[in-house]
Amino acid sequence: MTDEAHVPALQSRPQAPARVPEPHGDEVGPPGAGTPPGPRPQEAVGLTLQTIRKRRDFLAANRGARAATDGFVLLLHPRRDDDPAVRVGYTVTKKIGNAVIRNRLKRRLRAVARAVLPTAAPEGTDLVLIGRSGGLTRDFASLQRDLEKAISRAAKKL
Repeated sequence: MTDEAHVPALQSRPQAPARVPEPHGDEVGPPGAGTPPGPRPQEAVGLTLQTIRKRRDFLAANRGARAATDGFVLLLHPRRDDDPAVRVGYTVTKKIGNAVIRNRLKRRLRAVARAVLPTAAPEGTDLVLIGRSGGLTRDFASLQRDLEKAISRAAKKL
């Protein structure tokens, strides 16, 4: 007898060839997408920013100097401790809109603060940005200029 007589009747299905990645052919995304990001410029230069989270710190900032703009109200309060860090808090009232609108405005205020405060804020202070409805429609460059002017006005009142 030959070996061919013992071959099973059902043939196995042909399988796809094994996928072996090519050296440069299987990259996903733009070139350099897998590299970690470099340091952000606002972290490399200027003061360190910390976020205010406790109610007592917001109330203490309310006793400081105040400067109003179309997009926000700035509260500036010197902490009188030896820590040079600048602390920032953000708040938006329900009068502005629903949660989506309020969060959008807080994101804009955070971005403006990250861009301006490391170089413009006085050391050892607490700042609170209270959002106004005009902050939703003003362009980003105007908000930045407003924050710089508000800091200089509030610092003169101290």
